[in-house]
Amino acid sequence: MAKQLVIVESPTKAKTLERYLGSDYSVAASRGHVRDLPEDRMGVDPEHDFRPEYQVKADSEETIRRLRAAYRNAGGLWLATDFDREGEAIAWHVAESIGADPRTANRVTFTEITKDAVQGAFREPRHIDFHLVDAQQARRILDRIVGYELSPLLSKRLRRALSAGRVQSVALRLIVDREREIRAFVAVEYWSVDARLSPAEGQTSFLARLIQVGEDKLPASPDKRGLVLSTQEEAQAHVDRLWNAAYRVQEVRQREIKRTPAPPFTTSTLQQEAARKLGFSSRRTMQIAQRLYEGVNLPGEGQVGLITYMRTDSVNIAEQALAELTRVVTDLYGPEYALAEPRRYRKKQRGAQEAHEAIRPTNAARHPDQLEQVLDPGQFRLYRLIWQRTVASQMAEARFDQVSVDISATMPDQDPGQQPAYLLRATGQTLKFDGFRRVYFEGRDDTADEDAEATLPALTAEQALRLLELLPEQHFTQPPPRYTEASLVKALEENGIGRPSTYAPTISTLLDRKYVRLEDKRFYPEDIGEVVTDTLVDYFPDIVDVGFTVRLEEELDDIAEGKAGWVQVLREFYDPFKETVDIVGPKIQPPEKRLDELCPRCPEEGRTPGHLVEKLGRYGKFIACENYPECKYTRELSGEARPEPELLDELCPESGHPLMRRVGRYGPFIGCSAYPECKYIKKEPPKGTGITCPQCKQGELVERKGRFGSFYSCSRYPECTFSVNQQPFPEPCPNCQGLVVAARGGARRCIACGKAWSEGGEELPEDEAKALVPKSRGGGGGRGGRSARPAARGGGKKKAPSARASRASKAS
Repeated sequence: MAKQLVIVESPTKAKTLERYLGSDYSVAASRGHVRDLPEDRMGVDPEHDFRPEYQVKADSEETIRRLRAAYRNAGGLWLATDFDREGEAIAWHVAESIGADPRTANRVTFTEITKDAVQGAFREPRHIDFHLVDAQQARRILDRIVGYELSPLLSKRLRRALSAGRVQSVALRLIVDREREIRAFVAVEYWSVDARLSPAEGQTSFLARLIQVGEDKLPASPDKRGLVLSTQEEAQAHVDRLWNAAYRVQEVRQREIKRTPAPPFTTSTLQQEAARKLGFSSRRTMQIAQRLYEGVNLPGEGQVGLITYMRTDSVNIAEQALAELTRVVTDLYGPEYALAEPRRYRKKQRGAQEAHEAIRPTNAARHPDQLEQVLDPGQFRLYRLIWQRTVASQMAEARFDQVSVDISATMPDQDPGQQPAYLLRATGQTLKFDGFRRVYFEGRDDTADEDAEATLPALTAEQALRLLELLPEQHFTQPPPRYTEASLVKALEENGIGRPSTYAPTISTLLDRKYVRLEDKRFYPEDIGEVVTDTLVDYFPDIVDVGFTVRLEEELDDIAEGKAGWVQVLREFYDPFKETVDIVGPKIQPPEKRLDELCPRCPEEGRTPGHLVEKLGRYGKFIACENYPECKYTRELSGEARPEPELLDELCPESGHPLMRRVGRYGPFIGCSAYPECKYIKKEPPKGTGITCPQCKQGELVERKGRFGSFYSCSRYPECTFSVNQQPFPEPCPNCQGLVVAARGGARRCIACGKAWSEGGEELPEDEAKALVPKSRGGGGGRGGRSARPAARGGGKKKAPSARASRASKAS
């Protein structure tokens, strides 16, 4: 009897499912998306209802051949791709690519890869939900239209290799707008006055803050209503009076306050908390979470999925899991930490990726400590975070005893019944029962910990107090903080920009394009990022408008729910957008700002001085003369002069003209002064690294300059043709003794065995290591270490599109 064919995305997921389905099923992996729009053209026909031209991806052709052959010999087809719009679209693409009818294929979904969940899903299959497919297809086409219309326009009118995107450009604007808020911010000075008081000789002292002068209340910051002590002189005047005051407890207020735990993780909150507590980027968090979801090989159990599906907006937990969590809390921490009834969270948000559970452990009884020797460090730390957050969500509240004491300060000449001249307040709180905090409490970005403990001595009303010292303190209002990865993801989610699956790639794109940079875990916009944002705001305001982007997301949700047609939504966006592109495209010009300062070089060369202008160059903004090209004066924005070309005594061997020292894209070089007629460049001797060539074992790796920047090759070239693009390190791979080179994000990887390590030295899982292998900067598929002529780096013809490229056959 022919086996049933099950198709999932990844080999790891396939291996896990095989354990639960038995011998009647054969599980194969598509390895992600198998079809997409072509890379070399838009691939969408707006004139014919936005018909997409899908092609089997070049690296999926062999996979499709294998799946097609397996389908021909199978007794049935089951599509078990992920439980969201993206997974629904992959299922449709796979069915069409292997020649199956996508309308009749079995579709199974589950939010956790456990035996019960998988077998339950296979008992109740459904068909592909074409509303979800339409929504994903509309998103893909929408993003392709925006990218293919705007990116070439920006590259042509502003600078090469620029891009724009429906979500990335709004995210960039958030960062740029925040930076400009910070620049425009004017700090305001204000003062506070604290008094250190004590109930009696030798007893514990405490601090109380001045909150009222007569009938005027002092606000917490100067932007609030009330009496503000704006200068040291104002504060000191009250300090001088307070030294003569008598202090007495006016009122003591005591109450118990409760704190409830944060809900279990969604995609957004997982990325935020992993950034705060673990220092993980959004991309790394999702890579590790994917591995934990698809399955890890556990001793004695085999391949096991450890967490539920990691792309979700839901905070709901299944009833079975809630009961299990109650047992775990009771067993580990005692009945006083458990809840009488489960705590149920609800989050009302449309388009919640159709996944109905929060991110949680598939088995709460699987304590992180049991897995520490099995998981790699990154996996262990993320699993522990998910386990702690989930367990804490079903634990008792934390309880604090909070005390607030108002203290009157009266002057010697005041009548007994008169209002006190001053009022001060002291607050304190102590933890009475730790509850969920025994396991976990949520991190914060830029706010104080409201649960911080501070103790006060026992005080009673009318009790006299001794003044020990007065502490006036200067403060300044603070600008809004720059975004971290955590706070940017939070802002994207709160504003409804994109969806959980888009946060990590959006941030990666902004960094890869060098629109922004990360310093001390904060985002700073680069000059080009600000210019792109300004251009889009001026000419395409809708594209970077948060409200417009949110409305588009809601329309995609309407498509997913069957309330709108995808062609209609695209038409309503495309027609006015295309009209704007055609009208304003020719008007876009690189930004130039004319300065009052005159060029210092023009008079030296006998010209009327031109005004200096601020321009955008390949590497950011700089100052130049408006008389260019007659005047070539330039300098940095900082005022530092750019190095002038220097004529040398040496002659060019090709043209006979003097050679000239210049500064180019890759630093100083020596070339012919007759450029561009003569393009001779004098080759500088390569810089040694002291690292032995891993190929010939005789030469030394040396740093050379090439068309695409620095690279490293053997000093014995052309006898040995080894080269590598990334900086090599002298310490060999501990696994195979191969060459270790630099990788993205401070990581390192071995070009021989493929193993990789994070910046902190932790070994990365195989899929993360593979993701670090760069593509050739010249457009080829380089492995990062190869035998190739340095003169031909990055060459190679593009592969022709597959003959099996197919158009979408599904009717709208």
